Amino acid sequence: MTMASGTEGLDDVLLRSEVDDVLRESFYQPVADIRPTAGRARAKKPKPDHYEVICISLYKEDLERLDAKVADLKTRGHRKMTRSGLIRFALDQVDVARMPRAY
Repeated sequence: MTMASGTEGLDDVLLRSEVDDVLRESFYQPVADIRPTAGRARAKKPKPDHYEVICISLYKEDLERLDAKVADLKTRGHRKMTRSGLIRFALDQVDVARMPRAY
């Protein structure tokens, strides 16, 4: 038994129609199923209600001071300190009764 093309044995085992059916059902999807979700509505995640992202403006000198304080706290062991964390801490510590009017 010699095999000229090397596939004669497979021709007897795998029928072309069966192979096509398996590929069509298992590996190939209709074109509509593989397109990006541009036309379909996405399920939106609920927005968190425990915080808001805001934008504030600070002078560059103030940002440098803030970053220096964050870096100092990190060297003192507060590894996860951030700008917003330091600002939240400062808000808890501020005494508005002592705030000068012309600030």
